[in-house]
Amino acid sequence: MPRYARVLVDDSAGKAFDYELPEAVAAVLQPGARVRVPVRTRTALATVIELLEETDVPGVKLISEVVSAEPILSPLLLKLGAWISDYYCCSLEAAMKAVLPNVIRKAEVGHQTRLFARLAREVEEEELEKLRKKAPLQAGVIDHLTEAAQPVSVTELAEKCDASHAVVQALVKKGLIVTEAARVERDPFGDESFVHAAPLAMNPEQTAVFEHVRRAIDHPPDAAPKPLLLHGVTGSGKTEIYLQAIQLVLERGQTAIMLVPEISLTPQTVERFKSRFAATRHEVAVLHSHLSEGERHDEWHKIRDGRARIVIGARSAIFAPCANLGLIVVDEEHENTYKQEETPRYHGRDIAVLRASMEKCAILLGSATPSLESFHNAQTGKYELLRLIARVDDKKMPFIRIIDLRMESKKHGAILSERLITAINDRLTKKEQTILFLNRRGFSTSLICEKCGHVCECPNCSVALTFHRAAARMVCHICGYQAVAPQKCPECRDPGIKYTGTGTEKVEDSVSRLFPKAVIKRLDADVMQRREAFRETLTAFRTGKIDILVGTQMIAKGLHFPNVTLVGIINADLGLHLPDFRAGERTFQLLTQVAGRAGRGDVEGEVFVQSFTPFSPSIQHARHHDFDGFWEQEIEFRRQWDYPPFTHLVLIIVRSAHQQRGSFSAETLHRRLKEELPPGVTLSEPAPAPLEKSHGSYRFHLMMRTRSIVRLSRHLRAVLDKLTFPEDVFVTVDVDAYQLL
Repeated sequence: MPRYARVLVDDSAGKAFDYELPEAVAAVLQPGARVRVPVRTRTALATVIELLEETDVPGVKLISEVVSAEPILSPLLLKLGAWISDYYCCSLEAAMKAVLPNVIRKAEVGHQTRLFARLAREVEEEELEKLRKKAPLQAGVIDHLTEAAQPVSVTELAEKCDASHAVVQALVKKGLIVTEAARVERDPFGDESFVHAAPLAMNPEQTAVFEHVRRAIDHPPDAAPKPLLLHGVTGSGKTEIYLQAIQLVLERGQTAIMLVPEISLTPQTVERFKSRFAATRHEVAVLHSHLSEGERHDEWHKIRDGRARIVIGARSAIFAPCANLGLIVVDEEHENTYKQEETPRYHGRDIAVLRASMEKCAILLGSATPSLESFHNAQTGKYELLRLIARVDDKKMPFIRIIDLRMESKKHGAILSERLITAINDRLTKKEQTILFLNRRGFSTSLICEKCGHVCECPNCSVALTFHRAAARMVCHICGYQAVAPQKCPECRDPGIKYTGTGTEKVEDSVSRLFPKAVIKRLDADVMQRREAFRETLTAFRTGKIDILVGTQMIAKGLHFPNVTLVGIINADLGLHLPDFRAGERTFQLLTQVAGRAGRGDVEGEVFVQSFTPFSPSIQHARHHDFDGFWEQEIEFRRQWDYPPFTHLVLIIVRSAHQQRGSFSAETLHRRLKEELPPGVTLSEPAPAPLEKSHGSYRFHLMMRTRSIVRLSRHLRAVLDKLTFPEDVFVTVDVDAYQLL
């Protein structure tokens, strides 16, 4: 029998400590349980990660309290956390914080209870008439409870019947009603009802793909099936395959996780899933960072208790405590939002593949534009490739036209080209809808003085401030710094300061002036501050109340609007010329995804792509919906320069408020890493980051590439553990980095 427990104390900088087990729980305590342990002069919450029969630590203290003898983390999730720590070169505590949500770690957050009232007995009509005369409020409560025919919360009685606490207590004393406390789930979707939607008939192409998925779900229990990569063009019916595959898993008594790349896509996905599974009473749980603490607490426990067998959410939902997992679906698997940009810098898609392997369950990765890493895995046999090459119901792919802005700007320099304006007019006449896409918020992207050349820049970051006209302020989209927009140049006081560049706010303004009778709405982070704003806008657009929707990448993927027949991409070049080897891939993916919003109904769609570099391979391949052509060209570039997927890329960021101190620390780290560098590792010289200053800190990059990431991670950790940096110098390690700015 184990006598000791190795625990990971919350906020302990990743250090594990040994404690003695109380005799009363020694036989039942399991790894993954939560305990309270003495730490110096206080007690702290901790997670049991291992049980021991012996320990060589002197003076071991006794565990103070067992918060939960049953494991709150399964052995598999503990193993997953340890793997993240090792692979992504971070502390075990940081990894466990990702696996176990903070709201579950905190002991003070619990289940919500509410007081309910119900009839204690049937109230005779004569008795009720007396109440109506002497105590009408009490009679109103009786009427409401009789009509409801089920317990009603005391809060609702106060709202509907104007019944105070005294009114309720009076009825309790008379023996007419009974009150009792009951646990109430904090539902992110409240009282919203979902109309049942039956499964759709699948075409032969979908049916063939579904058979492959069925075989993966039916695999022998002693081995993990090969991951499936579903490459399906936009509108080809990938979601229906996800839904029917999950239904199959539920019929077998198993659970499923559905990952979506962004929180903004979650409401529409949840609506489709709840509508589909409402009749079968399979509960759907939602996990993402925009939930309140109480909602996240209840959703997590709903999953752990087995009441919810379908989990939908962003990347963190991959750590949902599902038992008997049968299927993981990663929708839009190419999206870089699956990559966490703070420690631990894990990739949700890759963790999903690993968890599926550990759980020995099926995993389905879907995208119209697969990442080069996933497609390379399919080409080399690590994944099984499935294809949907046609849209459902034989709908045609949208026709894409390229507008050369070099020619348009010589004509009139307007935001919208003449051909795009004509096309929008045509759609308005036909009562069809239009989406205009620009991946830049604000009104003007910079303010520049024509006389002295001064540009209004953020004092904390190496970027120009963006002018937001509605707020009359300049805003930094990196750190959030704000300032009042100047009337004169801050440098030379000349009044001729000029607003340059275009954001979604300016597009909305321009389109409103061009089409004054059209209903136009903007969908970006600036106007989506309210929690329900995104869902309300999409609902209005779906029901035809909006003619033209202007937005950023929020509207670029995953949304299905049959009446959208025109998509205009205002400037396709914005992300194309960044100093990042993935810039071409991202541009191709974004253009293809945005274009895919058009022509999903009965009318063929049309897409206008405005660009100053119309002959870019990314734009031309997107124009022809030619993923294979883009893949062949891009993979050759990656092979030639030894970039992923042929190597693992590790980005080390050194940042400091003092430029010289940060530079010196980066050079010192580079020198130490170079000593005893593992074979097959390429180490770049330290250099200022493309975005040199961010949030008040100067940033320096060291880039490493290798084919053996585990060996490199261990070498990195050994070097970093031995080095001591100044207090204001911070070093982060990003394994398989996606953002190089």
